[in-house]
Amino acid sequence: MITLKTKEDIAILREGGKRHAAILRELAAMVKPGLRAVELENRARELIVKGGDKAAFLNYKPYGAKRPFPAALCVSVNDEVVHGIPNEGDKILKEGDIVTLDLGLTHKGLITDAAITVPVGKISPELEHLLDTTEKALKAGIKAAKGGKRVGDISTAIERVGLAGKCGIVEELAGHGVGYDVHEDPYVPNYGEAGKGEALKPGMVIAIEPMFNLGGREVELDPDGYTFRTADGKPSAHFEHTVLITKGDAEVLTK
Repeated sequence: MITLKTKEDIAILREGGKRHAAILRELAAMVKPGLRAVELENRARELIVKGGDKAAFLNYKPYGAKRPFPAALCVSVNDEVVHGIPNEGDKILKEGDIVTLDLGLTHKGLITDAAITVPVGKISPELEHLLDTTEKALKAGIKAAKGGKRVGDISTAIERVGLAGKCGIVEELAGHGVGYDVHEDPYVPNYGEAGKGEALKPGMVIAIEPMFNLGGREVELDPDGYTFRTADGKPSAHFEHTVLITKGDAEVLTK
């Protein structure tokens, strides 16, 4: 069921979104060759607790999962598309890698969700293109998210950018409603047909999150039950914002 947030909810989400963005900026600034993923996880937890908030992903158990997610932060490197686990194993960043930092934050009981993909040192022109295209797609999706439009308008805007950039557009994973829970309706795919899907109504809060691959669109799930990788081993990028649907342009809450 799709929920519309109240004025009081939106005020809390705005504040939570500002805190969320600040944490992601600090984590992104930490990224360098030789950094262990668990260091990003530990710092994320410190910053969340310092703000008096909670990690929305930690111990969250999605439908169908065999165990709760064991971390506050998803750290996905290179061919890991989403949900990389930073505190199992010893994941170390290397020069030329790309790393996605995906965080869920609960502020006063309401949740925001956002992600960025960051270069580790100097990256190849191909990877720069992948990051630029995926971030451009996020902006296009947000621009299309106007009250009175439909989910398919967001999906189509994202898909057009991906196709123009000759990227593999991940179809199994998508954006979603957010706020009262980590995952809410509506489902917001990164491909689709304009004018189709759920109507966008003022008060809806959704996470828009294009995931593009340097190779094909196919993905596979790791034995850990969370990490999705590209089936062909090519790198993947992921950018995400939580946005509020209004009568006009969407308001980016995690800006």
